[in-house]
Amino acid sequence: MKAGVLDEFRSRELVKGLAAEIARLTADRPVPMTFMEVCGTHTMSIYQYGIRSLLPSRVRLISGPGCPVCVTPVGYVDKAVAYSRLPDVIITTFGDMVRVPGSSSSLVQERARGADVRVVYSPLDALSLAERNPGKRVIFLGVGFETTTPTIAGTILTAADRGIANFFVLANHKTIPIPMQVLSADPELGIDGYICPAHVSAIIGADAYRFLAEDHGVPCVVTGFEPADILHGVSMLVRQIVEGRSAVEIQYSRFVTSEGNRKARGMVERVFTPCDAVWRGVGVIPGSGLEISGEFACFNVEKALPVEVEESREPEGCQCGEVLKGKIAPTECPLFGTACTPEDPVGACMVSSEGSCAAAYKYGQ
Repeated sequence: MKAGVLDEFRSRELVKGLAAEIARLTADRPVPMTFMEVCGTHTMSIYQYGIRSLLPSRVRLISGPGCPVCVTPVGYVDKAVAYSRLPDVIITTFGDMVRVPGSSSSLVQERARGADVRVVYSPLDALSLAERNPGKRVIFLGVGFETTTPTIAGTILTAADRGIANFFVLANHKTIPIPMQVLSADPELGIDGYICPAHVSAIIGADAYRFLAEDHGVPCVVTGFEPADILHGVSMLVRQIVEGRSAVEIQYSRFVTSEGNRKARGMVERVFTPCDAVWRGVGVIPGSGLEISGEFACFNVEKALPVEVEESREPEGCQCGEVLKGKIAPTECPLFGTACTPEDPVGACMVSSEGSCAAAYKYGQ
């Protein structure tokens, strides 16, 4: 999108008008409203643009498990570390995963000890690496939500078509809607509505959240990332509550539709099947993960190349789990900004560029 178009959604006058509308709509509300965003890019934008400072005290924004690296459990990192120690293995991953601490090591530490760990920009880069290195086993770390899963599904389909037998995926894919329902049922959080993720929604479509509104009475708005986008989305949520209704609305209509991207969803449905998944800080959420289906099991490294993994343990004192559930702010973690910094992170929320702690550290002060 051109900078001139983005300027429209960063207009000071538009932002002030939306903030004033939210204040007017909530002026007579005796009980505060709590809205959760479940997208790491939203979290960064909210901190970067000081969105909370523009809202009346009757509107509270909290950050949820919207960062795929952050919700990846320690056990997965330990498994990736174990694979990196095997001979003739190349670990490929997006950059954030390299620095996430495991129980006793991380991929960046293993690389310093001689492991072949490489950062790639797409799973197709990893597949090309496998083609060029037939004597190596190339493992791609499949971490992400519905936004990145189609690219990995497409890569597996390409590998199958080309007969590339030394390419594997260590899958840890997660889906967003079911955890949203779990969090909305938590009375401690008291979530009144969701700022739904934009990137994810471009794939799965806004209709994927309809059960939250219709069956659980939770208003949802799919919102863009610019200041005016977010404030417009908040005003739409406030208006739903004031009018006593629960619906799924699309603020980000320039990119998101009700049905999403059918072709992308079709590839995912062909390659993956739903499974239970472990979310850091939340635990096992039934049906919230995706595993490689039996037809493509030869690309599932856990099936093709089992490995022994150490017993996993959470970093001592780290409160990433509570941050991810929205129960505490990053600054309430006793390690924040002292023992845990972006240069020397203890928890995943401080590592990822979409992590709540990283956002709070960079912009919150």
